[in-house]
Amino acid sequence: MYAVVRETTYPMDTPLGDRPEFAAFQDAHSVLRGYRGTVVTHVGGGRYITVTLWETPDDMNAARKEIGPAVGTLIEPLMSAPARLIGTGEVAYTDIDI
Repeated sequence: MYAVVRETTYPMDTPLGDRPEFAAFQDAHSVLRGYRGTVVTHVGGGRYITVTLWETPDDMNAARKEIGPAVGTLIEPLMSAPARLIGTGEVAYTDIDI
């Protein structure tokens, strides 16, 4: 399993999970080949750390290209700062049953 880890920042006026654009983005994400799930953690001040899991590195890389238009139309307009890629790589350990 492989992961993409990003930091994103959104205005704090509406919880991220309550935004219909975010729900639509997650729906688009979830149908992509190899998608295993996403964990989004609010770390304060409108900052979030997102870990998205993929079955293979090929799935992870293909998804980046496929989801790009949805990022541009659904997610980027909501952000109060550009997303920052923290890193990608093979998951070393998880005890989440996915």
